Amino acid sequence: MFGKIVFATSGAPDCDSAARVAFDMAGRYGSEIIVFHCLGILGKGDSNLVRDVRTGEEVDADEEYLEGVREELRTTYAIQLSGCPKARIEIAVGNPSREVLRVARKEDADLVVMGARGQGLEVGGFYKRGVIGGTHEKVAKSARCPVLTVARPAASFWGGFSNIVFATDFSKASESAFKLAETIAKDVQGDLHLFHCVDLDRLQSPIALTQEGIEARLAEARRKIHVAYAAKLGDLAKRTTIEVWEGSPYVEIVKFARERQADLIVMAHHTRELDPDERPFGSTLEQVLVRATCPVISINRPDKLPPAGDA
Repeated sequence: MFGKIVFATSGAPDCDSAARVAFDMAGRYGSEIIVFHCLGILGKGDSNLVRDVRTGEEVDADEEYLEGVREELRTTYAIQLSGCPKARIEIAVGNPSREVLRVARKEDADLVVMGARGQGLEVGGFYKRGVIGGTHEKVAKSARCPVLTVARPAASFWGGFSNIVFATDFSKASESAFKLAETIAKDVQGDLHLFHCVDLDRLQSPIALTQEGIEARLAEARRKIHVAYAAKLGDLAKRTTIEVWEGSPYVEIVKFARERQADLIVMAHHTRELDPDERPFGSTLEQVLVRATCPVISINRPDKLPPAGDA
């Protein structure tokens, strides 16, 4: 299903959970995996100065230095690399988000796997908005293939994807996310949970905010899910549930995924009907990414949806 995977890593412990999922997927699906690391340049123009991640010093990224970085990555992921015969390491110097997107296009990747940045945690373990970081945001916004984010250890992934939550806001973008969720669920013969949250903060009408009004919105959302998605599932419908809750979307999505012990959440990364290059990074997705206890796939465009039946 995912014939070629780009695993974008800093090589730091923050990426260990993403590495586990990326290599496990590559082994499970027989995928080619490119372990990609970008050394961000310090200045503009032709400068090759980068900051060494160990010492913090500015160094010239010549071929000898790059080979040293490759060797460190080989050492860091030695066990995983030994189990993936179609794995290789690629290094680049430049703007990290542009380089990840470049290698994904060059390799015609079917999936990009990234870890969420570890910095930004407040005392007590609460996430601050924006913790995902600019590189991840730009890649998720512009990638033509799905982007899989692993922000925390994915304890359930040793069994593969088998319990999938598709969260929809009924936007045009959610149609691509639904096709991706459907394809994965069929290929792994897993359960699919169709979920929508009625955002009470957006219900401005006094009538809509009454209990009767809320119940009417919930009933209408269930009908829309059935017509737009469930009615198209064929035999998969037997392994599909429909749930509609009210509240704050990102909170309810995370709660629902935990309740169903999901090992994957599939979402569109935006909701507004704009040109893909102009769409903002969705705050709902951003919050789900850093709070979910399972991996999250975001889909930006329908260009690289995997075909069913390849796994």
